[in-house]
Amino acid sequence: MSTLTEDDVTAQAASGYRPGRTLPLRVELVRQLKRRRTLIMGGILAALPFVLAVAFAIGGSPGGRNDRVTLMDTATASGANFAAVNLFVSAGFLLVIPVALFCGDTVASEASWSSLRYLLAAPVPRARLLWSKLVVGLGLSLAAMVLLPVVALAVGSAAYGWGPLRIPTGGALDTATATQRLAVVVAYLFVSQLVTAGLAFWLSTKTDAPLGAVGGAVGLTIMGNVLDAVTALGHWRDFLPAHWQFAWADAVQPHPEWSGMVQGTAISVTYALVLFALAFRGFARKDIVS
Repeated sequence: MSTLTEDDVTAQAASGYRPGRTLPLRVELVRQLKRRRTLIMGGILAALPFVLAVAFAIGGSPGGRNDRVTLMDTATASGANFAAVNLFVSAGFLLVIPVALFCGDTVASEASWSSLRYLLAAPVPRARLLWSKLVVGLGLSLAAMVLLPVVALAVGSAAYGWGPLRIPTGGALDTATATQRLAVVVAYLFVSQLVTAGLAFWLSTKTDAPLGAVGGAVGLTIMGNVLDAVTALGHWRDFLPAHWQFAWADAVQPHPEWSGMVQGTAISVTYALVLFALAFRGFARKDIVS
């Protein structure tokens, strides 16, 4: 009777090994959804519309100053206006946090728990591990950006009625058109935050401290906003992702202008692809000891 050698056992094990089936996306998604930081972040974003609605109820409807009407002044005109205002007040900073959190905490947290090396020993290919975590991180980031306007639209419609989107410069968009434009705004906000996602993900592969990766991405994003405020830089600001973060306002006009969003998308995607490539390249050569 023949006996199996060690090489035969290895060969049989290798024949059934499918790298693409390791660490399925659904497994990683469930793991991330169960984490406390995911639930807390979702709760904060869902609570913001209620906080603003209470603030308007206490302080009264916003009014224009110096005969100049802004988007904030139309917040209580309809549910669509209320949703647009929620996106406006959160686009500059609040929406940066979930993106940095979900993309910056994902790899670094495994290293801080000393579980990263065990995942790779499963064995999960390094590229597969990063790909699963990146897709789930971006998916949760998109979900966070969708959650805010959806809740705001529901809260605003209940408080101020379902109606057209009133434009500060004059005119209005019917409810169907307004809903489509708000969807475009959310999509653009997600694309514009890809730079933050890339920074956070790259830093997450470089450190064992999740707070360092998340805080570093948020800090660099804020630095970009500060540099964009330096008018002395002139046209150099056009190369800063922060320079185009409010280009989505051109989408909520009677005749939308897309050039700003196209330029902002090109800048964000370019930076993001470079940062994602650096993350994969560096992680593939990294000595994993944690």
